[in-house]
Amino acid sequence: MNLNDSKYSKHALVREMFNTIDVVKNFDPYKTKSVSQKIKSVGKLLLTGEGSSRIFPAKNTIRKALTLGMDINIITDGSRQAAQYDLSKHAVFCSSNSGRTKEVVLLAKKMAEINNKNCFSVSANGGTLLEEICTESFVLSCGWENAVAATKSVVEQALFYESLLWNMNDSISPNFSGLDKKIKEALALSIDPAIIRAAANAPTIYFAGYNDGVAEELTLKTNEITRKKSDFLEGTYAAHGIEEVMDSNDVVFIIDPIDEEIEKFQDVLVNGVGLKVVAITAKETPFPTILVSDAGDLNPYVFLCAGWNLLVEIGLALGINLDKPERARKVGNEFVG
Repeated sequence: MNLNDSKYSKHALVREMFNTIDVVKNFDPYKTKSVSQKIKSVGKLLLTGEGSSRIFPAKNTIRKALTLGMDINIITDGSRQAAQYDLSKHAVFCSSNSGRTKEVVLLAKKMAEINNKNCFSVSANGGTLLEEICTESFVLSCGWENAVAATKSVVEQALFYESLLWNMNDSISPNFSGLDKKIKEALALSIDPAIIRAAANAPTIYFAGYNDGVAEELTLKTNEITRKKSDFLEGTYAAHGIEEVMDSNDVVFIIDPIDEEIEKFQDVLVNGVGLKVVAITAKETPFPTILVSDAGDLNPYVFLCAGWNLLVEIGLALGINLDKPERARKVGNEFVG
């Protein structure tokens, strides 16, 4: 993408993707210091929300906490399902950009009813109903998004949640210096036109990889931005049965492929189904690769932004209005009452 080209800059979606650079650059990791200590004392945390407000922010945080071996139990589920759980001994973080998402508001109300004082919220707006209900609320700096597909808010929410871990663990020093530059590179990266053509012509676009929200969030963004069918294939799901219904014209994008799994994907997908496999990663692979700068533990943010770049190019190749899906809404299910 090139923000200096009106082909891209006329779209709010693209402008908001590039706004992410400054959002990251100016992020304050210490805004969660106080609340992180409250959560640490509870020892159990539910990260909830709907769609993009939950997928990458929550799952990235869970993967990081488990990788670090932190002594805190973090779970995630949608608000309706979470409302069926006994959350009396959990801290709960409710995420809703609008602060009006019905499922999230109702869960927060339930927490108030059971007198759970560790129910917190994060949104892109202040003065919302969710803020009135929760014990403590935080407002993102990124501001409201005009495009239907959430972008900059997703990254700030993920940094916000990850900063909870940084502030809980004295051995971790918040270090995201340079992440903004790597995100900028990923957004402006030139992508092989052959990859874009193959994806634009594919009946279904698949994303495979870790269960950290990146591949799953890009699957959702594929629907919103390109209007194409897509599916998230966690881990080696792509080699465990779904190949039976795959089309040779389909495309699979593997986010940060694990070395030990590459041969299996080559055998089942490339040699077996005959479809195109493309990697999005910071290392060389045997597949056609969208190669980004290595950001270490923060690589998922860069992979996500490279994926946005890819989807915008596919959408433009298909003549899609990037800002206005025909059916998807900015607030999926708004609380009224």
